[in-house]
Amino acid sequence: VQLVESGGGLVQAGGSLRLSCTASGLTFSTYAMGWFRQAPGKEREFVGVISWTGSSTHLTASLKGRFTISRDNTENTVYLQMNSLKPEDTAVYYCAASEMPLGGWPTLRNGIPYWGKGTLVTVSS
Repeated sequence: VQLVESGGGLVQAGGSLRLSCTASGLTFSTYAMGWFRQAPGKEREFVGVISWTGSSTHLTASLKGRFTISRDNTENTVYLQMNSLKPEDTAVYYCAASEMPLGGWPTLRNGIPYWGKGTLVTVSS
């Protein structure tokens, strides 16, 4: 299984980025897909998750209204649209795949078997 993130880079505060994660080696349409991030010197934190059909999403409360998760099962790709970016959004963003119910994603990391290598997002002030 491979999860490959792309779309990271340097952006000014207030700008937008769209991250992509393309999966291979798994039946993409049967996996929930999610995003985590890890800022320098901090623990990895949950960003959001989308169900295997795309009908349900769960975003961490502090990011609602700025971040959106979507997926295209025909392209085996999940997206993270990030708007109104802030310097505190600077982090490495990781894609993940699991068959675990969405409710477990924020806390049950052991239930997530597949991770990408991450893409760096840097937001300048």
